[in-house]
Amino acid sequence: MSTPEFASNRDNFCYRHPDRQSFVLCQRCLRTICGECQTPAAVGVICPECMKKERKNRTPAQKRAERRWGGRNTAMAVTRSGKPVVTYALLAVTSLLGLIGLIPGIGEQINSQLAFYAPYLYPSLSLLSFEPWRLLTALFVHGGFIHLALNMLALWLIGQSLEPMLGRARFLALYLISGLGGSVMVALIAPGQLTVGASGAIFGMMAALLIIGRHIGANVTGLLVILGVNFAFGFFNSGISWQAHLGGAIVGALVALIIVATKRREQRIWQILGLAGLTVALLVIVAFIPPLIILS
Repeated sequence: MSTPEFASNRDNFCYRHPDRQSFVLCQRCLRTICGECQTPAAVGVICPECMKKERKNRTPAQKRAERRWGGRNTAMAVTRSGKPVVTYALLAVTSLLGLIGLIPGIGEQINSQLAFYAPYLYPSLSLLSFEPWRLLTALFVHGGFIHLALNMLALWLIGQSLEPMLGRARFLALYLISGLGGSVMVALIAPGQLTVGASGAIFGMMAALLIIGRHIGANVTGLLVILGVNFAFGFFNSGISWQAHLGGAIVGALVALIIVATKRREQRIWQILGLAGLTVALLVIVAFIPPLIILS
């Protein structure tokens, strides 16, 4: 790689540092750039000059997002916050349990141990053991491969955008609290229904993305239509727990409202207290369901 022909070809060297060999091209201008000049983008890398142009040409919505979300725009949040690790972890754990759940014999046993069934919250009425963890463990088991695949696809598509925007801890809190909200709504409306799946958490993510997108001035019409169509499909399909969808969406929206209202660094303690208070409120609601509803 040291022939005169190679050295004389400037396309083999960084255009900003002619002494540095590189074969990486800026995805915008297609000029060669070295490692120091590379800024990771959604696909490939871009050079400093193209990055300046991108920042200069930001839309009003992107500028509002930069002001409102810690001084950086949504497009750069993925680069600066790193990979969506929580999304990857949730995908891995849920997919593993979901695939194990498809194994005849073993799968049925695991699903029955983790699925949510409201009478397990009221042992004195149902003669069952007290197993409150089912409020959350139901998120990690599914009723079949299609059910698992659709939920994991939604988690992947939404999580890789929403997690860098919120941060890992807030994203995990959103996912789990939304899932809890879905289970609580099932306990309130359909206590005799056995439910599995991450749909409550997925609907919570969609609702949160809707609230945050509206807050930063983005066009959320398409997302609103998708949310409505998915909810309507579940409502008219007897095999789908629309109650979990409804509970997850409502609670996900509440989580997003708390985060939006306490987004500044000095408000972090209020954000934590708000999310903790919402969680406690859900547990209190499910703890004081009128006993007769379990017998219905």
